[in-house]
Amino acid sequence: MAVTAAMVKELRERTGAGMMDCKNVLLETDGDTERAIEVLREKGLAKAAKKAGRVASEGLVRITFSQGNRAAAIAEVNSETDFVAKNEDFIGFVESVAQLAVETKWNNLEEFLALPQDQATLRDKLNGLIATIGENLNIRRVRKLERPGTVYVGYTHGGGKIGVVIGLETEASHEEVAVAGKDVAMQVASMNPKFIDESQVDPDYIESEKKILVQQALNEGKSADIVEKMVVGRLKKELKETCLLEQKFVKNPDVTVAQYLKEAAEALKKPLKVVEMVRYEVGEGIEKKEENFAEEVAKQIGG
Repeated sequence: MAVTAAMVKELRERTGAGMMDCKNVLLETDGDTERAIEVLREKGLAKAAKKAGRVASEGLVRITFSQGNRAAAIAEVNSETDFVAKNEDFIGFVESVAQLAVETKWNNLEEFLALPQDQATLRDKLNGLIATIGENLNIRRVRKLERPGTVYVGYTHGGGKIGVVIGLETEASHEEVAVAGKDVAMQVASMNPKFIDESQVDPDYIESEKKILVQQALNEGKSADIVEKMVVGRLKKELKETCLLEQKFVKNPDVTVAQYLKEAAEALKKPLKVVEMVRYEVGEGIEKKEENFAEEVAKQIGG
């Protein structure tokens, strides 16, 4: 029986096994999908599918750069446990993911996962690692930054729990801006600003915050004639906390980040402007499932 692309796709979706593994097993079983699933399970190639429902909220963030730091990539790969996040094979895989991201062109995560890596696709490599390690693993997000006239600097914190990439528009070399760039990246890791400066703030966000602050002031019993002034002051304070350049510089709270960069640019005698900022923190936004250990043991015994 002829094996079609649709048959391979269905088997892959049902088992999580690699594309070539699915095709070869379908050829081996003469197109019998149910038997192919059994063969994949026998060979340990369908393990990825069994683990796909388990929450992967631990893991690592890795950053890599092109030559001269004119491009950068940041990737977050998740595991179920912190123990696996310290596994050498897992660490090597995450580093290879970031390296592939900076070396190739792709438009979205699906395209990225389909890229070839060591005579297989990245997705196949991921599924193979899942089968080897025995935990659900997930390439959660990847981003490549490559803006003309920009030099990239990065910082990772906590062994890869937080990763930051900063893009600096400048005529200076990477070596010249390495210290200032790392300082700013550390600021982002520590203070987690939402925007680079006020020009990036969505007007809808400002309008929404204004409404909240007005209601807060009215609830406090403030008279309507002074509410507007209060709201302007509170909004300005909030923007100073959420905009990178307005924040107090953590290494020297006497100056803002903008003032620190101005001094660094003057010392270099070259312009220095933050134009891109990416911060990944492992597991942020993932709902972690709390397991009852006794129930888990009982489930395994019963199963």
